[in-house]
Amino acid sequence: MSARRVLAGSALALLMPASLLMTTQTGSAADVSQAAGLSAGSATAQARKSVQGDFAKRRMKGQKVTIQALPQIVQQGKGVASASAAKAGITATIKPVKAGRPVVLEVQRGSRWAKVGKTKLTSKGHAEFAATISSGGLPLTYRVVAAKFKGLAKVTSQGVDTSRWLTPTFSDEFSGSALSPAWTHRGQSYEPASLRVCSKGDPSAVRVGGGQVRVSVIKDRTRKTKCKARANGKVIGKFAYRNNGHIGTEHAASIRYGFAAARVKFQKQRGQHGSFWMQPVTTERSGKYPATNGAEIDIIEYFGEPHPNGGITSFIHHKQGNKDIKTGSWIKNSRSFLKNKRDGWSKAFHVFSVEWTPSTYIFRIDGKETWRTNKGVSGVSQFPILSLLASDYELKNAKDGQLPQHMYVDWVRLWQA
Repeated sequence: MSARRVLAGSALALLMPASLLMTTQTGSAADVSQAAGLSAGSATAQARKSVQGDFAKRRMKGQKVTIQALPQIVQQGKGVASASAAKAGITATIKPVKAGRPVVLEVQRGSRWAKVGKTKLTSKGHAEFAATISSGGLPLTYRVVAAKFKGLAKVTSQGVDTSRWLTPTFSDEFSGSALSPAWTHRGQSYEPASLRVCSKGDPSAVRVGGGQVRVSVIKDRTRKTKCKARANGKVIGKFAYRNNGHIGTEHAASIRYGFAAARVKFQKQRGQHGSFWMQPVTTERSGKYPATNGAEIDIIEYFGEPHPNGGITSFIHHKQGNKDIKTGSWIKNSRSFLKNKRDGWSKAFHVFSVEWTPSTYIFRIDGKETWRTNKGVSGVSQFPILSLLASDYELKNAKDGQLPQHMYVDWVRLWQA
């Protein structure tokens, strides 16, 4: 069996056969010494010293530095790749904000610190880095150093380590030729309430191979007639019925607070939207507010290209009493999150993630923050969903002859906080 497999925590282990579980290899002090050039004794000392937590604040000389170690949520690239090779995110917030201020990332190596990255402070006061999560199976400790700049003295953060995120609660890298038992097919009937009179989920629109899962929009060959699609109560045209790729892990893998991430390459064409999202576990819904009933967390949705608003969004949908609340928008300056001019949402894989705490959601693309909100924060377990859905209102943007369309997912991971 390929090493690119399903990794699960104890709760999921109770639901899945042993053949789908994988233990995490732990390293020794000697492993660290080989990777970092240390003696076995100093490597052991480093491991002991590095347990400082994944979040730290420091006030110094009228400045405040907050640094946080994130899971492995950075991995842009054109081809499939091992999730264990993804980079961890290291993010720092420095106040007062001085955009353009040089900031250096350092890693602890024994008794010294070595420079491993540099960037400049953003207009929001953020410095964001991609970093190796471990050495020889053991966590690493990082800190940031902000240079002397425009009247501000040089300031150094406390160290944070990556130990909290070494082992994901759930991980699937879609090896083999079929979905693992963690996934089930969703929405296998037409859903007028979801504005999908002309499309439905179907296993025929999901394929696993080459270390990835492909979810598609394809013609429903069993329907010989055309479907009347409506938008705002008006018929906008007749189109072939469509089958959608639509899968989720409700009965096998969920988290309550933590991180959810997926490495995705989206479809190119408009007329359907690719999504990585979360819904509350049905059995935990018990009220009319997100704290008790959960929320729909649209970590990322992509509506194809060319799109006047950039095509990429994040939203939260929740109940406030009997009222439906929608929070979010198109991601502004979305191309600024691409690697270069040749990059694109349908040209390469990117890691889309959400950090979910009891008070906040923080959305990121390859470790860079796109949006945060304290609206509609769920208080119940939520599970991940992958889909490429053709809603009636967008069918006018894709002719039948432009099908099929495909979205590819390299891996999905959850980290319970």
